[in-house]
Amino acid sequence: MPELHVLKVFVGEGGAGGNPLGVFLGGDEVPEEERQAIAADLGFSETVFVEDRAQSSLRIFTPGTELPFAGHPLVGAAWLLAREGYEARALRPPAGEVPVRRDGDMTFIIGRPEWAPEFEEIELGSAAEVEALPGLPEGHDLVGVWAWEDEEAGRVRVRVFAPRVGIEEDEATGAHAVRLADRLGRGISIRQGEGSMILAQPQADGSVEIGGRTELVEVREYGGE
Repeated sequence: MPELHVLKVFVGEGGAGGNPLGVFLGGDEVPEEERQAIAADLGFSETVFVEDRAQSSLRIFTPGTELPFAGHPLVGAAWLLAREGYEARALRPPAGEVPVRRDGDMTFIIGRPEWAPEFEEIELGSAAEVEALPGLPEGHDLVGVWAWEDEEAGRVRVRVFAPRVGIEEDEATGAHAVRLADRLGRGISIRQGEGSMILAQPQADGSVEIGGRTELVEVREYGGE
C-alpha cells in the first residue's frame, strides 16, 4: 500500500479550520475495487487516488461514493503534486481538465458549475443564524446554508451538509463555492466550518476559480481496514 498524505485544505486565518484530505500519490497501486472501502475507512470527506503523477490524473471518493469533481481534493492534490515536484498546469479528474495556478502560498483551480452537485441553497438573514443551526436542516440531504457577513465586501458565512454523499457536515466545500459564486455572479470570500476560508471568482467563460491555503498534516503508512 502506498503512503498516505494527510492535508488540510482551505486553511483560514491563524491556521483555523481546513478540511482534512487523504491523498495517495501512488493511487495507481491501489486496486480500483478497494478504493471506495478505503475512503470509507479513512473517513475524510474526500480521499484522492492519483493514478498518474506526470499526467495529473486522479480519482476522488467520499466515504459513500465517487465524485467526478470536488474542490478541496483538487486544490489539495495540486498543492501536494507541486510540493513533490510534479507542478501541474491542469489536473485531470473524471469531470474534465481542471486548470491550476499558484500565487504565493495559495493554490487555485478552475471548475465548471455543472460539474458540481446541485446543492439546495438556504439563505438566512445573518451569519449568527447560520452559526446557530443545530445541524442538518430537516428535509434536506445536500444543502448549503449561507448568509452575508458583509455583502459590499463579498464576505459570506456558509455551512454545508451533504449526507447524500456520506458527509454529515463538511468543513470546507469547494464544489459548493463554485455553485454559490456562479449563482451570485461575483467574487466572494467564504468562511465555512470552524474557520476555513475559500476564495471564489466567476470567470468570463462561465467557469469559477476557487482557491485557498493548504497545509501538510502528516505522511503515514495506511495499514488497511
